[in-house]
Amino acid sequence: MDQLLVALDVESGARALELAESLRGVAGSFKIGSRLFTLEGPSIVRTLTERGDRVFLDLKFHDIPNTVATAVAAATSLGVWMLNVHAVGGTRMMQAAVEAARSTAAKEGRQAPLVIAVTVLTSMNAEALAEAGMHARVLDQVVRLAKLARTAGLDGVVASAQETGVIRQACGANFTIVTPGIRSGGPEKAAADDQERTMTAAQAIAAGASYIVVGRPIIAAADPRSAAEEIVRSCATISP
Repeated sequence: MDQLLVALDVESGARALELAESLRGVAGSFKIGSRLFTLEGPSIVRTLTERGDRVFLDLKFHDIPNTVATAVAAATSLGVWMLNVHAVGGTRMMQAAVEAARSTAAKEGRQAPLVIAVTVLTSMNAEALAEAGMHARVLDQVVRLAKLARTAGLDGVVASAQETGVIRQACGANFTIVTPGIRSGGPEKAAADDQERTMTAAQAIAAGASYIVVGRPIIAAADPRSAAEEIVRSCATISP
Protein backbone atom coordinates (compact mmCIF):
# COMPACT_ATOMS: atom_id res chain seq x y z
CA MET A 1 0.00 0.00 0.00
CA ASP A 2 1.70 3.15 -1.24
CA GLN A 3 0.03 5.28 1.44
CA LEU A 4 1.34 3.21 4.37
CA LEU A 5 4.51 4.62 5.91
CA VAL A 6 5.94 2.39 8.64
CA ALA A 7 7.83 4.13 11.44
CA LEU A 8 11.01 2.22 12.21
CA ASP A 9 11.17 3.58 15.75
CA VAL A 10 13.20 0.67 17.11
CA GLU A 11 16.26 0.06 19.24
CA SER A 12 18.83 -0.80 16.58
CA GLY A 13 19.68 -0.66 12.92
CA ALA A 14 19.65 -4.44 12.76
CA ARG A 15 16.07 -4.56 14.00
CA ALA A 16 15.07 -1.78 11.59
CA LEU A 17 16.51 -3.64 8.61
CA GLU A 18 14.86 -6.87 9.75
CA LEU A 19 11.50 -5.11 9.89
CA ALA A 20 12.05 -3.43 6.52
CA GLU A 21 12.85 -6.77 4.96
CA SER A 22 9.72 -8.38 6.38
CA LEU A 23 7.46 -5.45 5.40
CA ARG A 24 8.79 -4.83 1.91
CA GLY A 25 5.93 -4.98 -0.58
CA VAL A 26 3.34 -4.03 2.06
CA ALA A 27 4.73 -0.71 3.25
CA GLY A 28 5.00 2.16 0.80
CA SER A 29 7.87 3.77 2.70
CA PHE A 30 9.85 3.55 5.91
CA LYS A 31 10.11 6.45 8.33
CA ILE A 32 13.40 7.07 10.09
CA GLY A 33 13.06 9.39 13.07
CA SER A 34 15.31 10.91 15.69
CA ARG A 35 15.83 7.73 17.71
CA LEU A 36 17.06 5.49 14.92
CA PHE A 37 19.01 8.24 13.16
CA THR A 38 20.79 9.14 16.41
CA LEU A 39 21.64 5.50 17.01
CA GLU A 40 22.77 4.61 13.49
CA GLY A 41 23.42 7.84 11.61
CA PRO A 42 23.15 8.30 7.84
CA SER A 43 24.28 4.75 7.12
CA ILE A 44 20.85 3.33 7.94
CA VAL A 45 19.30 5.71 5.40
CA ARG A 46 21.84 4.77 2.74
CA THR A 47 21.31 1.07 3.33
CA LEU A 48 17.57 1.37 2.80
CA THR A 49 17.73 3.71 -0.19
CA GLU A 50 20.37 1.53 -1.87
CA ARG A 51 17.96 -1.39 -1.53
CA GLY A 52 15.38 0.65 -3.40
CA ASP A 53 13.24 1.53 -0.38
CA ARG A 54 11.58 4.92 -0.05
CA VAL A 55 12.68 6.70 3.12
CA PHE A 56 10.84 9.46 4.94
CA LEU A 57 13.49 11.21 7.04
CA ASP A 58 11.56 12.55 10.02
CA LEU A 59 14.07 14.85 11.74
CA LYS A 60 11.85 17.96 11.83
CA PHE A 61 14.59 20.46 10.95
CA HIS A 62 14.13 23.78 12.75
CA ASP A 63 17.00 26.27 12.77
CA ILE A 64 18.21 29.37 10.96
CA PRO A 65 17.60 29.16 7.17
CA ASN A 66 21.21 28.43 6.18
CA THR A 67 21.58 25.62 8.70
CA VAL A 68 18.33 24.03 7.61
CA ALA A 69 19.31 24.39 3.96
CA THR A 70 22.60 22.55 4.48
CA ALA A 71 20.84 19.79 6.45
CA VAL A 72 18.24 19.39 3.71
CA ALA A 73 20.97 19.28 1.05
CA ALA A 74 22.69 16.49 2.99
CA ALA A 75 19.42 14.57 3.31
CA THR A 76 18.77 14.97 -0.41
CA SER A 77 22.20 13.52 -1.17
CA LEU A 78 21.26 10.48 0.94
CA GLY A 79 18.45 9.80 -1.52
CA VAL A 80 15.51 10.27 0.84
CA TRP A 81 12.05 10.34 -0.69
CA MET A 82 10.56 12.78 1.81
CA LEU A 83 11.79 14.95 4.70
CA ASN A 84 10.29 17.47 7.05
CA VAL A 85 10.91 20.78 8.76
CA HIS A 86 9.00 22.67 11.45
CA ALA A 87 6.58 25.22 10.00
CA VAL A 88 7.12 27.51 12.99
CA GLY A 89 10.59 28.15 11.58
CA GLY A 90 8.87 30.59 9.24
CA THR A 91 8.72 31.37 5.55
CA ARG A 92 12.41 32.10 4.95
CA MET A 93 13.48 28.86 6.60
CA MET A 94 10.98 26.78 4.65
CA GLN A 95 11.88 28.45 1.37
CA ALA A 96 15.55 27.73 2.05
CA ALA A 97 14.69 24.07 2.64
CA VAL A 98 12.80 23.72 -0.65
CA GLU A 99 15.50 25.48 -2.63
CA ALA A 100 18.21 23.31 -1.10
CA ALA A 101 16.30 20.12 -1.92
CA ARG A 102 15.67 21.10 -5.50
CA SER A 103 19.09 22.55 -6.28
CA THR A 104 20.94 19.60 -4.71
CA ALA A 105 18.76 17.10 -6.59
CA ALA A 106 19.31 18.92 -9.89
CA LYS A 107 23.06 19.03 -9.33
CA GLU A 108 23.19 15.30 -8.55
CA GLY A 109 20.74 14.20 -11.22
CA ARG A 110 18.24 12.73 -8.79
CA GLN A 111 14.58 13.37 -8.00
CA ALA A 112 14.05 16.04 -5.35
CA PRO A 113 12.49 14.78 -2.14
CA LEU A 114 9.10 15.93 -0.99
CA VAL A 115 9.57 18.66 1.60
CA ILE A 116 6.77 18.91 4.14
CA ALA A 117 6.27 20.87 7.34
CA VAL A 118 5.18 19.81 10.81
CA THR A 119 2.23 21.92 11.95
CA VAL A 120 1.25 21.01 15.53
CA LEU A 121 2.60 17.81 17.04
CA THR A 122 -0.11 15.19 17.61
CA SER A 123 0.95 15.00 21.26
CA MET A 124 -0.20 18.61 21.81
CA ASN A 125 -3.61 19.92 22.80
CA ALA A 126 -4.92 23.43 23.48
CA GLU A 127 -3.43 23.47 26.96
CA ALA A 128 0.01 22.55 25.66
CA LEU A 129 -0.19 25.24 22.98
CA ALA A 130 -1.17 27.87 25.55
CA GLU A 131 1.70 26.81 27.78
CA ALA A 132 4.04 27.58 24.87
CA GLY A 133 2.49 31.01 24.40
CA MET A 134 0.23 30.10 21.47
CA HIS A 135 -3.34 30.87 22.44
CA ALA A 136 -5.07 29.95 19.18
CA ARG A 137 -7.23 26.86 18.91
CA VAL A 138 -5.26 23.82 17.76
CA LEU A 139 -7.22 23.69 14.50
CA ASP A 140 -6.62 27.37 13.79
CA GLN A 141 -2.88 27.02 14.46
CA VAL A 142 -2.63 23.96 12.21
CA VAL A 143 -4.39 25.71 9.33
CA ARG A 144 -2.33 28.87 9.75
CA LEU A 145 0.90 26.90 9.53
CA ALA A 146 -0.35 24.76 6.64
CA LYS A 147 -1.13 27.91 4.64
CA LEU A 148 2.30 29.29 5.51
CA ALA A 149 3.95 26.09 4.27
CA ARG A 150 1.99 26.18 1.02
CA THR A 151 2.94 29.84 0.47
CA ALA A 152 6.60 28.96 1.08
CA GLY A 153 6.41 26.38 -1.71
CA LEU A 154 6.42 23.20 0.36
CA ASP A 155 4.77 20.03 -0.89
CA GLY A 156 2.60 19.52 2.16
CA VAL A 157 2.38 19.15 5.90
CA VAL A 158 2.31 16.70 8.77
CA ALA A 159 -0.97 17.01 10.64
CA SER A 160 -3.50 14.98 12.58
CA ALA A 161 -6.19 13.31 10.50
CA GLN A 162 -8.68 15.32 12.54
CA GLU A 163 -7.50 18.46 10.71
CA THR A 164 -7.27 16.97 7.22
CA GLY A 165 -10.59 18.19 5.89
CA VAL A 166 -9.98 21.80 6.84
CA ILE A 167 -6.43 21.70 5.47
CA ARG A 168 -7.79 20.37 2.17
CA GLN A 169 -10.24 23.27 1.97
CA ALA A 170 -7.49 25.78 2.76
CA CYS A 171 -4.63 24.34 0.70
CA GLY A 172 -6.17 22.32 -2.11
CA ALA A 173 -6.60 18.72 -3.23
CA ASN A 174 -2.99 18.28 -4.38
CA PHE A 175 -1.42 19.37 -1.09
CA THR A 176 0.25 16.39 0.59
CA ILE A 177 -0.99 15.59 4.09
CA VAL A 178 0.96 13.05 6.13
CA THR A 179 -0.90 11.77 9.15
CA PRO A 180 0.94 10.35 12.18
CA GLY A 181 -0.61 9.09 15.39
CA ILE A 182 -2.42 6.21 13.68
CA ARG A 183 -3.78 3.67 16.13
CA SER A 184 -5.41 0.29 15.74
CA GLY A 185 -8.43 1.27 17.81
CA GLY A 186 -8.39 -2.07 19.58
CA PRO A 187 -8.26 -2.83 23.32
CA GLU A 188 -4.47 -3.08 23.18
CA LYS A 189 -4.18 0.73 22.86
CA ALA A 190 -1.82 1.82 25.61
CA ALA A 191 -3.28 3.86 28.42
CA ALA A 192 -0.05 5.83 28.60
CA ASP A 193 -0.10 6.70 24.89
CA ASP A 194 1.47 10.13 24.32
CA GLN A 195 -0.67 10.95 21.28
CA GLU A 196 -3.65 13.27 21.73
CA ARG A 197 -5.22 13.66 18.28
CA THR A 198 -5.43 10.22 16.70
CA MET A 199 -7.51 8.11 14.30
CA THR A 200 -7.42 4.61 12.93
CA ALA A 201 -5.82 4.05 9.53
CA ALA A 202 -9.16 3.67 7.74
CA GLN A 203 -10.55 6.80 9.40
CA ALA A 204 -7.47 8.79 8.36
CA ILE A 205 -7.65 7.66 4.73
CA ALA A 206 -11.37 8.39 4.66
CA ALA A 207 -10.65 11.86 6.05
CA GLY A 208 -8.34 12.52 3.10
CA ALA A 209 -4.82 11.78 4.34
CA SER A 210 -2.29 11.36 1.52
CA TYR A 211 -0.14 9.08 3.66
CA ILE A 212 -0.50 7.50 7.09
CA VAL A 213 2.40 6.86 9.45
CA VAL A 214 2.00 3.74 11.55
CA GLY A 215 4.47 2.69 14.20
CA ARG A 216 3.55 0.75 17.31
CA PRO A 217 0.53 -1.15 15.91
CA ILE A 218 2.92 -2.75 13.40
CA ILE A 219 6.40 -2.83 14.88
CA ALA A 220 5.21 -3.97 18.32
CA ALA A 221 2.96 -6.70 16.91
CA ALA A 222 3.85 -10.37 17.27
CA ASP A 223 3.70 -10.61 13.47
CA PRO A 224 4.45 -7.16 11.99
CA ARG A 225 3.72 -8.17 8.39
CA SER A 226 0.32 -9.59 9.30
CA ALA A 227 -0.45 -6.43 11.28
CA ALA A 228 0.52 -4.28 8.29
CA GLU A 229 -1.55 -6.42 5.92
CA GLU A 230 -4.56 -6.04 8.22
CA ILE A 231 -4.20 -2.26 8.12
CA VAL A 232 -4.01 -2.38 4.32
CA ARG A 233 -7.17 -4.50 4.21
CA SER A 234 -8.97 -2.06 6.52
CA CYS A 235 -8.20 0.79 4.09
CA ALA A 236 -8.85 -1.09 0.86
CA THR A 237 -12.43 0.04 0.36
CA ILE A 238 -11.88 3.63 1.48
CA SER A 239 -11.91 6.44 -1.06
CA PRO A 240 -10.52 9.77 0.24
